[in-house]
Amino acid sequence: MSFEPSGIEEFLTNFERNKEKIRNFEGCNFLELYRDQNNTSIFFTYSYWNSEDDLNNYRHSELFKGVWANTKPLFNEKPEAWSVEKLESLK
Repeated sequence: MSFEPSGIEEFLTNFERNKEKIRNFEGCNFLELYRDQNNTSIFFTYSYWNSEDDLNNYRHSELFKGVWANTKPLFNEKPEAWSVEKLESLK
């Protein structure tokens, strides 16, 4: 997600206000927020869901709609999202 520099603090405040709700949404096992080291206007969220159905339930929830309504106006580029399949995990 790429934000207008003037909207970054608002995004971070909104994320802080909602991160526990998102993380505790049914089916969410993991949530992280990352910031690009070279372009500090770019952020990534990484979440792990039990199933695609759980993720879609979140995407259609009132929680998501509220978070998105506050986040969307702050972008300076079209946001991108991917759903990926884990092939390997080394620890």
